[in-house]
Amino acid sequence: MSLIPAIETRAAKLMGVRYPIVQGGLARIAKAELCAAVSNAGGLGQISTVGLADAAALRAEIRRCRAMTAHPFAVNFPLGRMDFTEMMEVTLEERVPVIALTAGNPAPWIKRINGAAKVLVLTAGPELAKKAEAAGADMVATVGYEGGGHIGRSDETTLVMVPRVVRAVSIPVLASGGIADGAGLLAALALGAEGVEMGTRFVATAEAEAHANYKQALVASGPDATMVIKRSLGMPGRALRSPHVEAILAAETAGAGPDVVVPMISGERNAVASAEGRMEEGYVWAGQCVGLIEGIEPAGAVVERMVREAGAGLARLKGLFQPTG
Repeated sequence: MSLIPAIETRAAKLMGVRYPIVQGGLARIAKAELCAAVSNAGGLGQISTVGLADAAALRAEIRRCRAMTAHPFAVNFPLGRMDFTEMMEVTLEERVPVIALTAGNPAPWIKRINGAAKVLVLTAGPELAKKAEAAGADMVATVGYEGGGHIGRSDETTLVMVPRVVRAVSIPVLASGGIADGAGLLAALALGAEGVEMGTRFVATAEAEAHANYKQALVASGPDATMVIKRSLGMPGRALRSPHVEAILAAETAGAGPDVVVPMISGERNAVASAEGRMEEGYVWAGQCVGLIEGIEPAGAVVERMVREAGAGLARLKGLFQPTG
């Protein structure tokens, strides 16, 4: 990686990384091994708080990560799922350099962080991005309709959303949703973003703590193999098609209430597929970029290839712009 030039953006400088490629939060999947592998390759890895039993378990995971990398990394907090007070205190005590906040209201947490770490807030669209900036976020990531997991309530694509968010805020913007290769990274930079955040692509890596069946399903799937569920709950998310996912969508289409839908989208139903590999009995998140995933690789190889591809793509584009006359 040392022979590949750095990508110098404001986001990269804020995070202290060589390449502004951020691994998504990936509930129950992003542990120390994946986080360290991404950070060692020059990107920013994240540890997910979801799936960890308590603050002590998070402290242990942070220290395991530190034993594997000397580079910056982040801890990801999906707000609204539980009381993260103790885990946040541990993260601050351990001096983790970047904290990522997704869902919920980030303002009280940004106030508590109080500059002790750089704050990345995941948003969907200009209005939420402006609120995050006003609350004190250092960076925002904005996720388009193509993305896996929770997406915005509109069907706005990454291609349209990113430049709108860039125009709306003065802080650095990361593009998310549908990005899995160097062409996507280069496109994001061309749209005005200063980096990317990727989830689905990093699931299909050697270090991700996901069942082999999940990883192989991502490799075998095309973009039409994903479905948006949870619209009836006001929290749409893109999942990989399965009999269970089709049952969720059927229930929502039939007008089933939260008493029916919520148990179907529980964390346990996710773990059945993502951790135990019983894909037909549960659900897993996946973005439309599954159509770009050709194999399971080390996370560091993904980062390196993306940067090389982006550089080659940039050189090709430069060759297209020739002086006339």
